[in-house]
Amino acid sequence: MAKDPPQMKWFQRSDDGKGPSIDEVILVAYDASSLERYERLLQDGPSRGDAGPTIRALLGDIAEQDVDAVVNAANERLVTGAGVAGAIHRRAGPGLAREIADRYPDGCPTGEARVTGGHCLPARWIIHTVGPVWRGGNSGETDLLAACYRNSLQAASEIGARTVAFPAISTGVFGYPPDEAAEVAVATIREFLTEQGED
Repeated sequence: MAKDPPQMKWFQRSDDGKGPSIDEVILVAYDASSLERYERLLQDGPSRGDAGPTIRALLGDIAEQDVDAVVNAANERLVTGAGVAGAIHRRAGPGLAREIADRYPDGCPTGEARVTGGHCLPARWIIHTVGPVWRGGNSGETDLLAACYRNSLQAASEIGARTVAFPAISTGVFGYPPDEAAEVAVATIREFLTEQGED
């Protein structure tokens, strides 16, 4: 049985100006087939090291994850919607919408990330990222989806989050095929964590 992710409440930058490294990335599956998909991909390559970060998958509700930062699969206006965005906004409470309106009145472009407080979530922070709408695979969707994961992890690193939970970005109403999306997610997370370890 996997251990619960540790919770970090305070962050202090080191003398070199870099924050602490990400210790664990959790891929939160929304159903059994999604969980199996992640587990299969994680078996095909490194997902944990003796001294390095861990990538794991679990079945659950993204809004209930007790981690430093959860990632919201947002829309460009960063307002409540269906699926993940709706669940996160409902659980976080009305303060989230107020913070977004104050800090990000122009929303967030596809592939980028924005950070807010966690409000009523167990997580300290919410990282909002806007995934691409699937248009057949020839409109830069793969690069944009990879940018969502990379920019979210970069934002997590900058705020000092050691544990980060991701939903399956773009696989709901945005229509990204789940198998392809999971491959992009796992590959991009592995690449980021490998580069983080080399810094």
